[in-house]
Amino acid sequence: MEKKIDGKLLCTNKKAQFNYFLSDHQEAGIELLGSEIKSLRKNRCSLDDAFVIFKGNEAFILNMNIPVFQDRNVFSHEPRRTRKLLLHKNEIYYLMEQVKMKGYTVVPCRVILRRGLCKIQIALGKGKKNYDKREVIKAREDKIKVAKASKIR
Repeated sequence: MEKKIDGKLLCTNKKAQFNYFLSDHQEAGIELLGSEIKSLRKNRCSLDDAFVIFKGNEAFILNMNIPVFQDRNVFSHEPRRTRKLLLHKNEIYYLMEQVKMKGYTVVPCRVILRRGLCKIQIALGKGKKNYDKREVIKAREDKIKVAKASKIR
């Protein structure tokens, strides 16, 4: 279920939709440095291998790639550093409980820039089996064939 996004969409995690059954989408703030937000505003970001972990009742995102801002070489940031997610305590407890009890994982889906603040959309994901992934590929190919057949007529 896709929601309308109010704000500027910076990047999406296309692999997340393919590899996981996503549910329970939430939006979280993210703690960034000045050079990171400048780099994000130039649409330079990647969520391909990113994932969320919990340490000491706090949520962190790992492997989110924000390239170094080219105009600021002296005090630049590390591109794949661990960044803290800004969530309410009850949201963190809920996500931690789901990850421990039901075998879900927390997957980052999108990065949005809204009113000057960077937000990240996270979701609970349950891993897909190979046969589920093959069904998705088959449905996509069938949709393309139908579109081509209707275009020819």
